Amino acid sequence: MQLSTFQDGFSAALLGDATDAQWLSALEAQPGFAVYRNTVLKGCIDALQANYPTVCQLVGEDWFRAAAAVFARAQPPRDGLLVDYGAGFADFLAGFAPAAELPYLSAVAHLDRCWTACHLAADAAAVDRHWLAQQAPDTLPHASLQPHPAARWAWCEDFPAYALWHSHRDGRAPTEPLDWTGDGALLTRPHAEVVWHPLSRAGMAFLDACAEGYTLEAAATSALNAEPAADFAALISTLLDAGALIPTDSRTG
Repeated sequence: MQLSTFQDGFSAALLGDATDAQWLSALEAQPGFAVYRNTVLKGCIDALQANYPTVCQLVGEDWFRAAAAVFARAQPPRDGLLVDYGAGFADFLAGFAPAAELPYLSAVAHLDRCWTACHLAADAAAVDRHWLAQQAPDTLPHASLQPHPAARWAWCEDFPAYALWHSHRDGRAPTEPLDWTGDGALLTRPHAEVVWHPLSRAGMAFLDACAEGYTLEAAATSALNAEPAADFAALISTLLDAGALIPTDSRTG
């Protein structure tokens, strides 16, 4: 038997989806195998609960762990780095029948995932207001910046996903009724910890344009096309203060 065949079969058996093979049936019949299987599944569920704390806060631990068990059986970890486990959980929740009455849950889960991605991303030196002040007025429009490797931004069109996420991230319920409209979020890691800010449509468009390699002038045009009334100077200040941008020739560390 090839090692890969054994590994694939063993992994499938641990998650209760083994193929019909005599050697696997004998393995599953061992008294300790059920204990091992439960331990592995619990580890997956624990990792998902750690990686999606806001979702868990919204739905309760029992509901969350039941959903996480379904996900873990369908999409087991591909490596041992469980801090990064669950990349597809937001998409899973979007199609998960018991979550149909919580249509915002997938968008909130996406923000939890953005936090993980931001936390694990590479380091880089962000530009700040001092950098902006050093640029010549005639060359600045033709300069370009790119999003920091740790920057993550997301827009939810139909629900206040960021407002929900922000108010529950630390286990605190909203103190006042939410305005039930779409909103955006920016997550960055300017220093050691992930921080987050609300983000406008203009900010979304500007970061999208920077990610595409547009000049600052073109990115600004894209931002104002998305939101004509936006205060662009205030937006740039917000992005610089958040550590969301780096020079296009920057190298990650």
